Amino acid sequence: MRVHRHEWEWSLDVAPETIWPILSDTARFNEAAGLPKHDITETPQDDGSVLFTAVAKQGPFTLAWREEPVNWIANRWFEHCRHFSQGPFKMLCATLEIEPVGADGQQCQVRYVLEVEAANLIGELILRTVFFKSTEKLLTRFINATVEFVRGERDAPFDAPPPEFDDAARQRIARAVEAINATPHAHDLAEALAKYATTGPEVDVVKIRPLALARRWDAPQRNVIEVCLEATRAGLLDLRWDILCPRCRVAKSISPGLDELPTGAHCGTCNIDYDRDFSRNVELSFQPAAGIRPVAFGEYCLFGPMSTPHIVAQVCVAAGATREIDASFATGHYVARTLEAGPEADFDYEDAGFPDILIGDGTVAVGEAADPDVLRLVNTSAHARNVVIEERAWEHDALTADRVTAMQAFRDLFSDQLLRPGDEVAIQRVTLMFTDLRGSTALYETIGDARAYGLVRDHFAFLTGIVREHDGAVVKTIGDAVMAAFVEPGHALAAALEIQQAVSEFNRSHAQVAGGDDVVAIKVGIHEGSCIAVTLNDRLDYFGTTVNMAARLEGQSRGGDIIVSTSLAEDPAVAALLAQRQVSEESAEFRGFDARVEFLRIDEAMHKAASGDQ
Repeated sequence: MRVHRHEWEWSLDVAPETIWPILSDTARFNEAAGLPKHDITETPQDDGSVLFTAVAKQGPFTLAWREEPVNWIANRWFEHCRHFSQGPFKMLCATLEIEPVGADGQQCQVRYVLEVEAANLIGELILRTVFFKSTEKLLTRFINATVEFVRGERDAPFDAPPPEFDDAARQRIARAVEAINATPHAHDLAEALAKYATTGPEVDVVKIRPLALARRWDAPQRNVIEVCLEATRAGLLDLRWDILCPRCRVAKSISPGLDELPTGAHCGTCNIDYDRDFSRNVELSFQPAAGIRPVAFGEYCLFGPMSTPHIVAQVCVAAGATREIDASFATGHYVARTLEAGPEADFDYEDAGFPDILIGDGTVAVGEAADPDVLRLVNTSAHARNVVIEERAWEHDALTADRVTAMQAFRDLFSDQLLRPGDEVAIQRVTLMFTDLRGSTALYETIGDARAYGLVRDHFAFLTGIVREHDGAVVKTIGDAVMAAFVEPGHALAAALEIQQAVSEFNRSHAQVAGGDDVVAIKVGIHEGSCIAVTLNDRLDYFGTTVNMAARLEGQSRGGDIIVSTSLAEDPAVAALLAQRQVSEESAEFRGFDARVEFLRIDEAMHKAASGDQ
């Protein structure tokens, strides 16, 4: 059987980098084209590679094939081939090329090439009659829709057939929206979330990422996270904990609860075992609740460029071969590795030529700079290797476990999301704030236990509200003290500053209860560092040296001031806030610490006096 080859071209008034993320999103393209999902089997090979095979049912045909890893250069081209062992075709290869046109780079030439070989007479008949005609019609429709989307003339580039809902399902959706809107976490987003979850493309809703939605809706991240959490309580969404592979960054382990989270996972695609990391690769995501919209697992396309958008180049290089490819990349920090398991090389790319990537037997290295706009890949190993070049920055849209568990809404709504007894998880970095009331014993003696308890309870609500507004969470109360957690050090200090600024109003509102204006003075200490998360007393808690240091710093506070560690002060956001305040450098001996500890004291009372804010 001969190979049938057809080529289509379009001249478009859009920049290549604008249209690339859409046309290279092969999973979305395949869903909109009505192609079925397929199951992938990953089989490790002796040479360190992985064999990918797939099976799907399409119309009257059962298709089985070997999936080749896609080759691509971001914003320029991709090529994708499948070799069939069952079905009407023997081979199918698709290539997309985007070539910039014009001096300003705001136009491009798009070329799509399809090569198909029939496996039998039925396949040959399909190729000679309807296959390429229907493909051309489909491609033209998608290209036109993509241009309209880029111009802002339509909401989505590809229109996937929406699911159908019966009356009972529509009523459940309406009740869920009503329940969300009755809470403080709706933020006028409940209707938009319900529409997205119920009518959005399946490739999107199989894993709903709040941070990506926030960018799409131009909404505050905390608001979108909170409405997704509330939607889970209302039965619109289900939450899931994913352990992302550190190489391909795809979820290879999915759990409904923290108590079911394994300590690690295996990625068959990369052929590696890896550990969980709350700060890096344990992600909270969502999907439509099964009773609302069942979502079938499977792949529309495993290897499409937009499945791993952090990878700017993925190119197969034969054993003992060198490939030189036209390519240009933005300056930044990159990692070179192979798709196959093995080492990796970090490097910074500035304005000179992109460095050669050198692949050996069990080695990956960076060589001399190539010519401008050239990517040179050298494979001296005994096997073909798929060379991967990726941006170093971790997944921007991942709502990591360390962040969401330090949010007040999560702790309020999902207090049952706990680690298994005895389980502990390392957290690379968390900022902890301890507060306490100065002279609380005298307060109880002066106004009596009942009034003092009510005032302390109101003070807890006062602190919790401010902590929440700064994307933190109250972990626990200890007597009159509060322990709060934040992901960002700047948020913690901003919360502490607001607490000290707002305490005067709190005192004025409680003056009658306390019998005077000087009701409470709040002591504050803040420190950041690594710790472990555990379940203790039916709550997710933190333990370690960082916790002890934060508590000791709070003990140095006199009330009305803020004590911060020197390491916290080095954070850029914290340093910017400190530059606006009067700060003194001090030190003290802390119980449990060998060396004398240096810290900074922010005197908010002096700041208020200097600014005239009484």
